[in-house]
Parts: sequence; structure tokens; C-alpha cells
Amino acid sequence: MTAVPVPQPRAAGPAATSSASSRSRAGRDRDRDRDGDRDGGSGGRRSLAAALLLGAAGAAVVLIASGQTWAGGTAAVGGGSVPLDANGRDITGVPAALAVVGLAALVAVFAVRRAGRLLVSALLALSGAGAALSAFLGASDRSALNEMAAKTTGDTAATVQALSHTAWPYVTAAGSVLILLAGLLALVYGKRWPGMSGRYERPAQGTGAAARGGANRKTPTVDPDRPEDLWKALDRGEDPTREH
Repeated sequence: MTAVPVPQPRAAGPAATSSASSRSRAGRDRDRDRDGDRDGGSGGRRSLAAALLLGAAGAAVVLIASGQTWAGGTAAVGGGSVPLDANGRDITGVPAALAVVGLAALVAVFAVRRAGRLLVSALLALSGAGAALSAFLGASDRSALNEMAAKTTGDTAATVQALSHTAWPYVTAAGSVLILLAGLLALVYGKRWPGMSGRYERPAQGTGAAARGGANRKTPTVDPDRPEDLWKALDRGEDPTREH
């Protein structure tokens, strides 16, 4: 009986080894990129939620606190005294105005991209910083009550007596710091945040084969009297009111 030789597997050549190594390396790179995108996306969502919460809460605190009594005192009239008090807007209207600007900037962050988003984020941060500074300066201000004392007594040289201040200016400053933090988050992480959807924007005309392919595709006719056609057009991202 003659023994039948058993074929032995051939060792992989250098080319096959190199190809397998390249595929393995490419797979690891894809996994690493996927993990990075996932981490970046979750970080962007967390920073977005934090900025929205900080900005909205800070603006609300500033608007409420600036309407409270910041300072009080008395004015001497005849043989007695008249109590006086001034709220934040009597002393300075800057924090409330900048809180409104900050709210507008917080919304505008999602309407712009790239350099525009950077500028709006800087405006948001500056609004918070300016509101905080004006609140701190207003915490020791007495000019508003001096004016009230002069009007009450009819004496332009009259000044407020027994001056006292409340904690509301510092509450206003704390709310302003929240707006500032929202602006800083927008400056650092704003490039990862989504913007307003451009689904219904008319795409720019392409060139070459892509443009010819788009021209050859026939857009379905939309009958304005048929609601189902209107809904289908919206699902395709088309404007059903535009004539084709």
C-alpha cells in the first residue's frame, strides 16, 4: 500500500501578513474613532444641558433679584423722618438689561455656527460678567437714595440717613455668575453643539455628474388640495408651497 502524501498548509507570505496587519490596524482605528465620537457627543450633550440650565436660571435670578429692595434709609423732614427704600432697578438697571441680553445670546447660540457662534458665546459671557460687576458696585451705592431724599425734603443738599443694604445685590451677582458660566461653557464646548436644522433650506446647486443626476430626477408633483401629498413633501424635506 502506497502512502498518500498529506498536503501541508502553506505559510502566509509577506503580502498576506501585511494585509492582515493593515486590516487589524484599521479596525482598531475605527473602534478608537467610534469611542471618541461617542465620548465627544456625550460630553457635548452634557455641556449643552448645563449651559442651558445655568443661563436660564441665572437670568431668572437676576431679573427677580434686581426688582427687590437693595437699600433703605430715612430722610429728615421737619422734626421727624421719612423712610426711604430703593430696589435694584432704582440703583442700576444694568444687571436686568444684561440678563435679557444674555437670554437672547443663549438662544442665538443655536442659530449661528463657527465664528458667529464664538462671538455670540463671548457676548453671553460678557453679559454675565458685566451684570455681576454692576451688581457688586450697586451693593454699596447711596446715590439713588440721596436723590430720593432730596425730592422728599425739597432740599437739594439733603442726604439719606441710617443707610442700610440688603443681600439682594449679592443674589443678583450670583445669578450673573451663572450666566457667565453658561457663556464659558459655550465658548469651550459650543462647537460640539447642534444648530438649527437646515432640512428645509434649499440646497446649493452642484456641479458635474451630481448636478446632472439631480436634474434628471423628477420631483413628484404636489397637489395642494391633497393633504397626503403635502405631508409626503414635508417628509422629503421639500417646501410644498414652492412651485416646481
